[in-house]
Order: sequence, then C-alpha cells, then structure tokens
Amino acid sequence: MLVVLAVLIGAGLWLFYFVGTDPPYPADAIIVLSGNPGRPATGVELQKEGVAPELVLSVIPPLQKKIAKLCSSGRAVICFHAKPESTVGEARTFAQLARQRGWHSAVIVSSRFHLRRARLLFARCTDAKLQVASAKTTWSEYARNIPLEIGKFLDQLTLNRDC
Repeated sequence: MLVVLAVLIGAGLWLFYFVGTDPPYPADAIIVLSGNPGRPATGVELQKEGVAPELVLSVIPPLQKKIAKLCSSGRAVICFHAKPESTVGEARTFAQLARQRGWHSAVIVSSRFHLRRARLLFARCTDAKLQVASAKTTWSEYARNIPLEIGKFLDQLTLNRDC
C-alpha cells in the first residue's frame, strides 16, 4: 500500500509540479492562458524582457479592469475569447493566429499544474515550437485544481486525442 501511495505521489509531482520551465528563449509570441489572475503579469514581464514582441491573452468576459486595460493599451497585445472556453479552445485559436501571422514559436504561460497538459494540447494543434513558463501559483490553487487537472489530463490522453 505504501509503495502504491509513493508511486501516486511521485507521478503527481512529476505531472503537476516538476514541469520543465527554463528561462524562455526568444519566440514569436507569448500566449497567456485564462484562469489564474496572476498569469497576465508573467506574460507582460516576459514581453518587457524581450522574449517575444507579441503578447496574446486568452480572456473570459467580463474582463477584469486590469485585463481590459491591457487589451486596450495599444501595445502589441492581442486579446481573444476562446470558444469553447477551454485549453483546447485556446490551442485552436492560437493555431489559427499562428497560421495567419506566420508565428513559428511561442511561450505558453499558465499555472505550473496546467503546463504539461497545455503543452500537449498546443502541440496537437500547431507545429510552432513551444516553450512553457509558469505563473506564480499558490498552494490553495494547487489543492483546488489538481483533482480537476487529473481528470482533464486523463481525458486528453485517452478519449479526446485530437486538436
């Protein structure tokens, strides 16, 4: 029983915490996935550091004031509402934008527990070279989201394997 528990804990840590996130190298775009309100700040910081000229924000209406201000700032920011409102919808929308704008690389910004599944879904929808960057994530966000993320990850690995 202890061995099974140790394997489950190890697998959970590998899937949702120890996700490779090196300092991003230059890309065509930074895409910030909706969800955690701290994610846009990470995307803005990466853009300021010169990682990519384009910042792409997935937003869910109604927009928070800070997000709405970013979307209308006149900076190199593209805001979109994914349909469906899901990581799959975000990946499909990004793939369309990448084709239209000639992007060949991107940095995906999300919460650490979401990065492995996000990279999997985006890789199914685009040929762009993908990197991931983690936004600050609190322990309460881990506790709230990991049970859902386990189910979504298993669904993407088994039943819903398309873009």
